[in-house]
Amino acid sequence: MAKVEHIQYYSNTLNRNINLEVTGHWGHPILMFPSSGGQFTQNTDFGLVGSVMNFIDEGKVKIYNVETIDMMSFYDDYMDSGTKIHNYELYMQFLKNELIPYIQKECNTHRIGVSGVSFGGFHAANTAFRFPDLISHYIGMSAAFNIRSMAPQSDDMRIYYNCPDEYMLHEEGWKYDHMQIVLGTSDWDICLDKNRNMSAILKGKGIAHWYDEKKWMDHDWPLWKMMFPEYLGAYFN
Repeated sequence: MAKVEHIQYYSNTLNRNINLEVTGHWGHPILMFPSSGGQFTQNTDFGLVGSVMNFIDEGKVKIYNVETIDMMSFYDDYMDSGTKIHNYELYMQFLKNELIPYIQKECNTHRIGVSGVSFGGFHAANTAFRFPDLISHYIGMSAAFNIRSMAPQSDDMRIYYNCPDEYMLHEEGWKYDHMQIVLGTSDWDICLDKNRNMSAILKGKGIAHWYDEKKWMDHDWPLWKMMFPEYLGAYFN
């Protein structure tokens, strides 16, 4: 039976505790994000972590589910755009400078995997594409890749640097040669066009990736619980 531990990690960058759920004893670390506004336990509560429990029990992967600050950034409808992007950029610095080094040390590895569904897939993609040297795998399921509509009437350049489908147009493809990238979607997915577009951007940059378009399934947990074991199986069997 996999070990499950809830941790409060104090972030100096954010000046607050961030909740973590850690599942497994050892294995390659995968940092996971919840979908929009979800709790840090969401991926477990909806069965996504359970769908890959055999990989966890066998010590192939160790899952870190992290709390986001969605409700203190892009999903606060009353917050001005400047404050939203300021808060989110602090969160990205927390990931890069605090949380990922913590996971690297605990798992004795340089690069970690990142994953998420829907807006959690956005967080994972932004982490992977902004900090490629720290990331071994990006597994996105029905991900989004742009937050500009959530920060309207702002020309703050920090928005550009948090929109993967914008800044990746100007990145150098070689930086991602080591990374295993999955863009999972379906023909009924509300994020289908976003993933097709992201795939085209990566292809144009010569960045190898797996674009996977399932059939007849909606943007919801049954789709993601089908995808996740398949994707982990491709890399960790």
